[in-house]
Amino acid sequence: MEPAGSRQRPPGWPPTAIGSGMHGAQPPIKVLVCDDERHIVRLIQVNLERQGHVVITAFDGKEALEKIRHDKPDLCILDVMMPHMDGFEVLKNIRQDPETENLPVIMLTANAQDKTVFEGYHYGADMYLTKPFNPMELVTMLRR
Repeated sequence: MEPAGSRQRPPGWPPTAIGSGMHGAQPPIKVLVCDDERHIVRLIQVNLERQGHVVITAFDGKEALEKIRHDKPDLCILDVMMPHMDGFEVLKNIRQDPETENLPVIMLTANAQDKTVFEGYHYGADMYLTKPFNPMELVTMLRR
């Protein structure tokens, strides 16, 4: 597997107007948010939709992969610990599929231990966000 930094970014990534939503010059992005904690998904969804983005939700790893293939999001936010398939497995599947290998992925984790973060970056995570988090921190990350 190639190191995460050697992947080609999709054209226009990172989007320059993320966070400006409908008020900015660029169209909103489509974001898949996957976490088994429904209140976390809803928190992220509300904050991203306020910025004008389209949010697709999933509550486990298998559902996330189905929605990635079907809905083709521009960005994926994945929890690490989920039922049926954890976020690392989803990330591995994303990176092994030529259609999704360049999909930007932000990992959410309640476990910020070096080993967990290293594992995510090893499999190709683009960024990490540690729970609990401020929703505006996520909006700021998307602007990068």
